[in-house]
Amino acid sequence: MDEPTLFTKIIRGEIPSSKVAEGDLWYAFLDIYPRRAGHTLVVPKEQAQRISDLSSESRQALMEGVVEVQRRLTAEFGTRDFSVGIHDGPTAGQEVPHVHIHVCPRTFGDGGLTLLACWPDSPSPGGDPDFASLSTLSERLQSH
Repeated sequence: MDEPTLFTKIIRGEIPSSKVAEGDLWYAFLDIYPRRAGHTLVVPKEQAQRISDLSSESRQALMEGVVEVQRRLTAEFGTRDFSVGIHDGPTAGQEVPHVHIHVCPRTFGDGGLTLLACWPDSPSPGGDPDFASLSTLSERLQSH
């Protein structure tokens, strides 16, 4: 990516943001279209579209940023439960081509759903797992 992304411009201070926290390699700010109060984005200062494109140092620091954001959200909202999500690439729903982690504080009855809601036509968990298919896929994945 040659052009700075929206998030790079936010990190540089070229576009305003509602800062939550910052580290040497990451920046966290409130989502402007929050799913609920406290919905925060944690972004690496290194510009990359996919997690696998980040340096190891940036990936590790990014998770430290998530933990720091969770600490602050816990202090504000009194919860230790969070939905933490990453859309890793455009097919996965990533709208800004810059790695970012969504951190949303969760409380009982907040109206949020689980990751399972992303695939509403899939069967609900439960019943008899297809261990043969899981084993076959597991073997294929380990061979790469």
